[in-house]
Amino acid sequence: MAVFSYVATTMDGVMVEGVIEAPTEDVAIDRLKTSGVIPIRVAAPKQGFKQRITLKSSKNDLLTFTTELSVLLSAGLPLDRSLNVVAETSESKGMKEVVDAILRSIREGSSFSEALTKHPRIFPKLYINMVKAGEAGGVLAPVLEKLNEFLESTRELKDNVVSAMIYPVILTLTGGLSIIILLTFVLPKFSTIFSTVGGSLPVTTQILLAISGFFRLYWWVGLLLTVGVSVGLVRYVRSEAGRYKWDVMRLRLMEDIIKKLETARFCRTLGTLLTSGVSVLAALNNSKDVIGNQVIAAKVEAAAKGVKEGKGVAGPLGEAGVFPPLAISMMKVGEETGQLDTMLLKVANAYERSLRQGVKRFMSILEPAIILGMGLIIGFIVISILASIFSMVDLPF
Repeated sequence: MAVFSYVATTMDGVMVEGVIEAPTEDVAIDRLKTSGVIPIRVAAPKQGFKQRITLKSSKNDLLTFTTELSVLLSAGLPLDRSLNVVAETSESKGMKEVVDAILRSIREGSSFSEALTKHPRIFPKLYINMVKAGEAGGVLAPVLEKLNEFLESTRELKDNVVSAMIYPVILTLTGGLSIIILLTFVLPKFSTIFSTVGGSLPVTTQILLAISGFFRLYWWVGLLLTVGVSVGLVRYVRSEAGRYKWDVMRLRLMEDIIKKLETARFCRTLGTLLTSGVSVLAALNNSKDVIGNQVIAAKVEAAAKGVKEGKGVAGPLGEAGVFPPLAISMMKVGEETGQLDTMLLKVANAYERSLRQGVKRFMSILEPAIILGMGLIIGFIVISILASIFSMVDLPF
């Protein structure tokens, strides 16, 4: 039997903390509910050096806030008491201040969605619109449950892509560092030997020695140039024209992966909004904002005009040509059967799975390519050094 620590609240809003024995976390939650309290957080107790040190971002805070508030509202607690409990149990000082500010705004007469609009850095537009739809329909708790599912799926997808990129990045950094060490520390040692012995050196070795000398004498020029180019490139990409051209290039290089990623994002957002009762046009406008590629976003925005004219959703999006044919076909079936929201979520699930497979395939090609590239560069340096040594002692190479 494992021991779990828990934070819970009674129906009167009184906080309760303690530990409970159970074989699994789900069983522990069920036992707490049976005892008459509402479990907010259940986890294995953290002890000594086993305590995890995490960097909490605003997105993780938002997910935690949504999860806890959804649990409390579903259990029947009123909104103000639920927010008060969330503020008391929040482990993030910044999020605690935000929740306290939201609670004050509600007590001053603002609606929940109006209070959220005062914190745009924490709560995105689609989040606020879904909450507003839940308030209007009197289904705030179910909407928050949908939001929680949406945020968890989004984080899982992002974590999957980021984790797949960690190894290639580390490989590139270590390979680049090895090349710099060879050019700045190893080659100069041989340069002294070559100058002492004399004789003509192979052209490749002369080129490497020139590069090595430049690195040692003018490394600051390279550093300033790298920083300047990086800053200029970042500023250009952040501009409207630069971002569009950058997205065009990315779409050409990784069309399959980017289309799957944007399809999954768009369909999950649109499906979640429609399920929560947001109108089609409002949901489409909000879903457009989550698309990261400006080329695809511009075509979806153009397709929205067709939706306003009553052509449906699948037709204009199909004419835009930015989403895969299978996704469009599934949307058409959803429209014909009156289950567009359900079908959009199925499309999102399908393309999230396909994206994970696509990322794995891409990484399986990228990793050997990086290893081969670094190996060729380092091998060229080593062979050039050996060629010089053999030429000095008149040995065949």
